[in-house]
Amino acid sequence: MSNNTGKKAHEPLFHIIKRNGLPFWKSWLIRILSVIAALIVCGIVIVFVTGENPLEMYKTMFEGAFGTERRRWGLMQDLAMLLCVSLAVTPAFKMKFWNIGAEGQVLIGGLATAACMILFGEKLSPYILYPLMICSSIIAGAVWAVIPAFFKAKWNTNETLFTLMMNYIAIQILSYFSYIWSNPKGSGKIGIINASSSAGWLPYIGNNKYLFNILIVLALTIFMYIYLKYSKHGYELSVVGESENTARYIGINVKKVIIRTMLLSGAICGIAGLLLVAGANHTVSSNAADGRGFTAIMVSWLAKFNPIYMILTSLLLVFLDKGATEISTTFSLNDSFSEIITGIIIFFIIGSEFFINYKIKFREKEVITKPEVKEGNEQ
Repeated sequence: MSNNTGKKAHEPLFHIIKRNGLPFWKSWLIRILSVIAALIVCGIVIVFVTGENPLEMYKTMFEGAFGTERRRWGLMQDLAMLLCVSLAVTPAFKMKFWNIGAEGQVLIGGLATAACMILFGEKLSPYILYPLMICSSIIAGAVWAVIPAFFKAKWNTNETLFTLMMNYIAIQILSYFSYIWSNPKGSGKIGIINASSSAGWLPYIGNNKYLFNILIVLALTIFMYIYLKYSKHGYELSVVGESENTARYIGINVKKVIIRTMLLSGAICGIAGLLLVAGANHTVSSNAADGRGFTAIMVSWLAKFNPIYMILTSLLLVFLDKGATEISTTFSLNDSFSEIITGIIIFFIIGSEFFINYKIKFREKEVITKPEVKEGNEQ
């Protein structure tokens, strides 16, 4: 029996259609407009909740990030560290291997660096100590990343859960050694490593302890851009990310690409741990990564996996974090309010990506026409 009742199917009010691609200037115009809209909404929230002048708050945000030379260098250091972790997760995410374990890989790399500094810092010459620290951190991060990669390649396990759980294991291992090496004993905190001799500390450039880190991350950014855009390995991981079946069809060893890519990802996370421990903090703790492993996912995604654009997205997120902290201090507000302001801005920025990738097409208005009456057919 036919279900056709002769009624016309109701057409939705609008359709969401994927764009073929926007010109470069249009996509960035949408992003800029989204930031302006976010600032307007934040201004309304500020007035209704606190009664403060929004322009004063925005001025305070800017001063919190750029107000003094010390703040500017601190912002550049945080930008470099976030960018470094973002570079690490990018190859895996471009391959559609959802590496949520960058936090743990950074911690393990930092722990390996701290171990070299504590055990050998005052026993080995710098010419041996520094290569040992570099190799240890890179190997530790790479090993921690390749474990879930091996299981994914061999048995197709869920890499998201696997890498996430590896974070918690790394935190507990670090907590254990923090107690073993605690200073003073029993405090559970390692404290400043080799404070009297500075053994194992990365060199200062012009009396600035952050400049060395920044230059290393800049070199890594250039390397990763060339690797992803122009190398054979970068091409292969892109193909695997698009379609594993296509990759196999054209002769790419998918398992090999997964393991190789995660080795690289973990190695860069290990370098991030080295820079944090030996270059900036001179100690290590369970919160040394400070959530960068998760924030890096947003940085990489917003930049469309382009290492050059990641500099801008990292700068934006670090600026918002620094500015929000300054707002809390200056206006005696709790951290929750400043995080609300940051969240609104990030929400608008993420939302702008929808309008860059998709467009909304509304239902066209139907025009009802009267049927034509032919001459000679009238009765």
